[in-house]
Amino acid sequence: MPRISPFQIVLSKQEREVLERRAQKYTLPYFEVLRAKMILLAAEGRSNDEIGASLDIGRDVVSLWRKRFFHERLPGVGRANPTGPPPGFFPQRWSCR
Repeated sequence: MPRISPFQIVLSKQEREVLERRAQKYTLPYFEVLRAKMILLAAEGRSNDEIGASLDIGRDVVSLWRKRFFHERLPGVGRANPTGPPPGFFPQRWSCR
């Protein structure tokens, strides 16, 4: 029985345009192009297994970025480190001096 993601992706016109531009750029880092392609395929209604097979990546990776886009939209797929702190985050014990 195929797995169905609870994170259904519906893109706005602007989001689709941004992702399509990213997916076609040769000057962006490969991981950004791949993320854009994953989200575009997810918006077409494809399963994580189908997306992973077509892009030659693991289903778990597709699942991670689908979920991240669902919750954070475009800013979520733009950051390089999915598990690190958000940009500009400094705990109080860190000094900026």
